[in-house]
Amino acid sequence: MVGTWMQQVAMSWLVYRLTGSAAMLGTIGFLSQLPVFLLSTVGGVLADRYDRRKILFATQGFAMLLAACLAVLTLTGHAQVWSLILLSICSGIFNALDMPARQSFIADMVPAEDMSNAIALNASIFHGSRVVGPALAGLLVSVVGEGWCFSINAASFVAVLVGLAMMQTQFHAKPKKMSALQSTLEGFRFVWGHARIRRLLTLVASISIFGMSYMVLMPIIADKVLHGGVRGMGILMGMSGVGALVGALKLARRGHVEGLERRIALSIMGFSSLLILFALCHHFWIAALLMLPIGFCQVSQMASSNTLLQSMINNEYRGRVMAVYGVMFMGMMPFGALLSGHVAHLIGTVATIVLGSSLTFCAGLVFLLKTRA
Repeated sequence: MVGTWMQQVAMSWLVYRLTGSAAMLGTIGFLSQLPVFLLSTVGGVLADRYDRRKILFATQGFAMLLAACLAVLTLTGHAQVWSLILLSICSGIFNALDMPARQSFIADMVPAEDMSNAIALNASIFHGSRVVGPALAGLLVSVVGEGWCFSINAASFVAVLVGLAMMQTQFHAKPKKMSALQSTLEGFRFVWGHARIRRLLTLVASISIFGMSYMVLMPIIADKVLHGGVRGMGILMGMSGVGALVGALKLARRGHVEGLERRIALSIMGFSSLLILFALCHHFWIAALLMLPIGFCQVSQMASSNTLLQSMINNEYRGRVMAVYGVMFMGMMPFGALLSGHVAHLIGTVATIVLGSSLTFCAGLVFLLKTRA
């Protein structure tokens, strides 16, 4: 995960260095996540029918090859916008197949009573790496360039593949009573027929479109607004990672799901309020300090949503439901990235983040009122 965060920061900065365009940042963000929107349901069907560990072995192996290609192109000076777009699309395809299997695989590794703790610990690893990855990427990019970040990420997949190879999990083949299309539609019917799941996923989609746009615009905020450059961007994302790590570890201590819906709503409202303050701040270190509670609220919402959703489904539908979750969470992000990039081009970066955060706050408030009704 440290390598993954390094690649994300280096990729954003490489696109920004080559183009200097907010619209292009948004466009590449859109294209990298669009396959998740289009193909996650296919990944969900595969995760419910085949050995999830083997699926992950294949997708992570291809991700390693893509990172290596990106490293070679950058280090040899042949990286161009079209090649970055192509590699981003390929990466998105493998993410679409990887995400449902990876989310569902948690249930294969731990018993149901430990699910909440396992998801939170997983989130602590994911966000804890944000403390190291972005800061290290900012340092390396400023000293030796983006290519070495991509190289380190490619090498890091060796540990992933070795870990998967060493795991001993039992897979029981499931009878294929229906076609892949029928199986996909069955998953959608399950989600639509469950009011709490439907309400939660609608909220997740709203956050992905309007609330997460600040990540796409972070290079511009770090450089043009806060005058911190690529090192500043690494510090900002690292501070967010510290807050997220604290939030994930706090959630890991919970052994129950009671009260999670209220926690989700309050976390979203806190996240969006703090993000507005961050966007309006022009002092680098005050903005960096604000990233601590922003990261805390963000991971509280994300991990709580994941835990609540997994507690409401059984293993028969887990892959397909988590695929729909992936569509709502990661699959909607490209539309938010594309929208925010072009809106920022028209009204400015700060105004775009304030507008998106305000809409996110309203979504959290509506969810809270629906929960209490």
